[in-house]
Amino acid sequence: MSAPHERRAAITGIGVVAPNGTSTDTFWKATQEGLSVLDRVTREGCDHLPLKVAGEVRSFDPTAVEERFLVQTDRFTHFGMAAADLALADARLGQADTSEDPFSIGVVTAAGSGGGEFGQRELQQLWGKGSRFVGPYQSIAWFYAASTGQISIRRGFKGPCSVVASDEAGGLDAVAHAARAVHRGTDAIVAGSTEAPLAPYSMVCQLGYEELSTEPDPSRAYRPFTEAACGFVPAEGGAMLVVEAERSARERGVETRAFVAGHAATFTGASRWAESREGLAQAIRGALAEAGCAPEEVDVVFADALGVPEADRAEALALVDALGAHGSRVPVTAPKTGIGRGYCAAPVLDSAAAVLAMEHGLIPPTPNVFDVCHDLDLVTGRARVAEVRTALVLSRGLMGSNSALVLRHGAAQANSKGEST
Repeated sequence: MSAPHERRAAITGIGVVAPNGTSTDTFWKATQEGLSVLDRVTREGCDHLPLKVAGEVRSFDPTAVEERFLVQTDRFTHFGMAAADLALADARLGQADTSEDPFSIGVVTAAGSGGGEFGQRELQQLWGKGSRFVGPYQSIAWFYAASTGQISIRRGFKGPCSVVASDEAGGLDAVAHAARAVHRGTDAIVAGSTEAPLAPYSMVCQLGYEELSTEPDPSRAYRPFTEAACGFVPAEGGAMLVVEAERSARERGVETRAFVAGHAATFTGASRWAESREGLAQAIRGALAEAGCAPEEVDVVFADALGVPEADRAEALALVDALGAHGSRVPVTAPKTGIGRGYCAAPVLDSAAAVLAMEHGLIPPTPNVFDVCHDLDLVTGRARVAEVRTALVLSRGLMGSNSALVLRHGAAQANSKGEST
């Protein structure tokens, strides 16, 4: 991911719509306090299903999005448009900044579940009432590319637009894809992922995952790195980031919150968790090499934290494989245990939390986890004060993708000699 100093990929805006907060500030407050909002699923039509616990976004107001876009799109795209608005406002990128050259800004998202709620509703209309009762937007609203398309249309962005389809790890891959577009000359990219996998149809599809937790107690349903680990619980929501050229941000007088310094991805096969050790370690090595970062420079790891004993063990060993002795000493955290694992959105939320951790000098804890059974310095109980200059974010997908992303503190990099990262 090496790039000239002026083309380095800076994160200048963060927008969050999550189970524990529908703004970046509320998300961070809950995350740093280690609050768990996992609870019983309340969505209509789901009470008879064996999946009992999830991370629901219960305070989201969809009317923040114009009505004409709401009727065309699914809940996962509503989240995406709202999070994009928040990220752009945070980056101080308004209509006036982009209208002069709409080709200078693009959009890249990742999605796993797509628009299941919209699709289910329209198919029920088809089979219950007939084809005349199916809306024209059924053809696009369910599609995993809908969020990229609707965000770019709504905001008038005509730069590089794409969708990453690489399993849950796609969330990190989307951020890296955005950084590479910036390196190639695009001024800014809105990147990230939002998911809405809690409609009945979507939940039934997920029941095929052996890794899914069906524990009915919210405090026990998702406890990675413990003897009681019994799988993961899903979540909805997600985050969008504004990734732009450092020079562009500087010219606009906008502070760089962090730099996307390095990324790498591998593939080891569906549910082959023992093999994911090698794949994840290789991804970590690749991301560090691209960032020009030594293992001991990593100040915190935001773990994938699947909650499956074999997968948790593989991740703990992969850290030592890639970081050496530092792998068992570096602070590790998994804030997602308090909100659920939002598929492609999960690592983007972790990336947002990593940027905030660097800014606040505070490593958030891992909710609901206390009795760690692996050789990890897992942050539990309460947040840990620390100087965080480099964060490593990890993600693995149920279908076998592995991804690692290195983020560097904005102030630390801005004071560097200007060498490529």
